[in-house]
Amino acid sequence: MQTNSFKRTIGLYTATSLVIGTVIGSGIFMRPAEMAALLGSPAQMLLVWVIAGVLTLFVAMVNAEVGAMLPETGGQYFFMQKMYGDFWAYLYGWANFAVINTAGTAGIAFICSQYAEYFFKLPRFGESIERSVSVHVPFIGDILPLENIGVKSLTILLLVVLTIISYRSTKGGGQLQVLFTAAKVLAIVLLIGGLFFSQHGDMNNFLVHSATIKPMGFVLIAALVAACNGALQAYDGWGTMVNVAGEIKDPQKNIPKSLLMGLAACIAIYMLISSAMIYLLPVDVMAQSKLVATDAAQKAFGVVGGGIIAFLICLSVLGVTNASILAPPRMTFAMARNGKFFAFAGKIHPKFQTPGNALLLHLAWMIVMVFSGSFDILANMYIFVTWMFNLLLVAGVFVLRKKMPDAYRPYKVWGYPWVPIIALLCTGFYLVMTLRTDIVDYLDGRTHLINSLFGILLTCTGIPFYFYFRKKYQSAS
Repeated sequence: MQTNSFKRTIGLYTATSLVIGTVIGSGIFMRPAEMAALLGSPAQMLLVWVIAGVLTLFVAMVNAEVGAMLPETGGQYFFMQKMYGDFWAYLYGWANFAVINTAGTAGIAFICSQYAEYFFKLPRFGESIERSVSVHVPFIGDILPLENIGVKSLTILLLVVLTIISYRSTKGGGQLQVLFTAAKVLAIVLLIGGLFFSQHGDMNNFLVHSATIKPMGFVLIAALVAACNGALQAYDGWGTMVNVAGEIKDPQKNIPKSLLMGLAACIAIYMLISSAMIYLLPVDVMAQSKLVATDAAQKAFGVVGGGIIAFLICLSVLGVTNASILAPPRMTFAMARNGKFFAFAGKIHPKFQTPGNALLLHLAWMIVMVFSGSFDILANMYIFVTWMFNLLLVAGVFVLRKKMPDAYRPYKVWGYPWVPIIALLCTGFYLVMTLRTDIVDYLDGRTHLINSLFGILLTCTGIPFYFYFRKKYQSAS
């Protein structure tokens, strides 16, 4: 890959805004209710945002060292190749197709469909019909395709429409993104400013704990880890900036600065939005809420105000979905061009000049993902797999220091080796605890699918394809 393939046109503030714009998306509109149900404590809810934000910041700092040293477009895929070789780089690319990008995008689109129910009730089968069709995955659980069919159908429709737009015109998808981004900014401003200045809030909500939700000891630790799982999903997306490292001006300085500034801003914004919701809704009310941002807005502004917020959230989430549909198929397209994916995915549409086949392939798999679960299943599955690879990326800084000791490092991660070690230990603890919680919840009947194991399974399905593509590519060469 040539370092001069693209012009370096992205400055510090653009790179920082890219971090903020890709991180702040859908999770903040859903996760506070889940955190309230797990913890029952406003203080612990806010603490989770800090813990997850600092852990994400530590991982980003490690990536900043590698990104400044290897400022190539391709980002983490390129890093994995330098750290561990072609196999692990391929598996990371496959995981992005099979789980991270597709399940993540499908999960985000779910939120728009769920908030749409504020305006109209979507149909749903009875429980007996929902469970009449079941796909059993050995040692992992059951997939219920007919569960919540109305929300799933609307989610699929949204994915199809947005994919068609990106299929026909990359420029059109980009222009649509401007509208969605404006809606996101407006929704956040109204949530923070409007809720705090409302006369219907109560500062005592920050001090009153749940009357029924009181986890203690090991149960509290498990609840904090589960809550962090949601927060980590909300912080996901910062790697998008690293993927365009080859187009950033003065990357040695601007990559680490933009990551640090962008994530610090996201931590502050998430804390403010969560505080605004707590101010309006007692923790027990939040724990029971299905549309927590709209419920808070409805209390502050009335039914009309709640509807406006729900509409803006729908547009905001559509923006994240649109960006997630537009960009990720480019990685699949690039892998196909390099002989590491199915060749048809590497073709450019002759009329529209878009990676059309890659877009359609992603759409088909996203539809499968929609039928396989709910927002919680998809989001928890893809964030677990994402942090599996984050563990490898953090360990990779030690690998590169040994493999490339004399390489020019314009930025070195602060606190080395302790910051990477802390990030490794925390990430490993999170992964083990999440896997344990998923298995316990499945055995106790609280869930019908072990989300983390399902994500691992989908990732591992790429292994035989790696050897197939390698053999095919060598034969063609």
